[in-house]
Amino acid sequence: MAQTVTATATPPARVEDERGGSLLSAGVLIGPATVIVAMGLLLPICILFRYSLNQFKPRVMMVEAFTLENYVKFFTDPYYTNIFFTTLKVALICTAICLVLGFPLAYVLARTQTRFKNILIMLVVLPLFVGNAVRAAGWMTLFGSKGFLNVTLMDIGIISEPMQIMFTEGAVIAGIIAVNLPYMVLTLQSVIEGIERNIEEAAFSLGAGPFAMFRRVLWPMALPGIIAGTILTFILGMNAYATPVLLGGPKFKMMGPLVFGQFQLNNWPFGAAVSFILMSATLVLTATANILIQRRYRR
Repeated sequence: MAQTVTATATPPARVEDERGGSLLSAGVLIGPATVIVAMGLLLPICILFRYSLNQFKPRVMMVEAFTLENYVKFFTDPYYTNIFFTTLKVALICTAICLVLGFPLAYVLARTQTRFKNILIMLVVLPLFVGNAVRAAGWMTLFGSKGFLNVTLMDIGIISEPMQIMFTEGAVIAGIIAVNLPYMVLTLQSVIEGIERNIEEAAFSLGAGPFAMFRRVLWPMALPGIIAGTILTFILGMNAYATPVLLGGPKFKMMGPLVFGQFQLNNWPFGAAVSFILMSATLVLTATANILIQRRYRR
């Protein structure tokens, strides 16, 4: 006796109801978080932008107005534009060095099979438990005129007098790299772990060398992590405050300390304008770089 099986298709109306229900549930779940983010982030940004359009008078601090003179002052004064380009240069250098140093370390962490892998990851995460000011103070003991580096070089006989390492651009770059490098490593490591080892072995079996495998296989597949890591480290570099203040000294200026200094002088309109310029430039540069890189590797 033959038994026939009839297949029943789900009605389109039911599918639409299920999709609508899932979208409604997702909206209910993310709704409170969206409201909190909007109130805690977007509202202060709007207030900050409104402050940047006011005028500053020494005795009354801030006068209600609607003017762009704070932005004109920033972009027409070479002192402030030099600070902006110095900040941009330091952030780009730190991001590039973090990528060069972090990719091999992330690859080793992702591919290692040793039982000490968790310990190695904890060693990367451990610096994040220490504040930026404390880490900068550690670099000060290393870079100072009587610090470990100068004293060691003088004892060996390589130099006869202390080198000027503190309060230089190089000291600031070293300090920012030390702060940002764990973020780059952890971001890349999580992405590289998702790339199958068999793909790399297949590239080697087809005759590709290590550099060709890296350029044609590993780099394109790890690109999402590379973009995320570079964006994160670039944003942290552009907005660094404690490290430039402690390692750069009063003569080395970056945008973060400049914003704080303007608010400290009660010049809220100009401080708001500088902070909004910093935020806008960071977002525009990161978004532009992301779009260009994605277009390059889509071809």
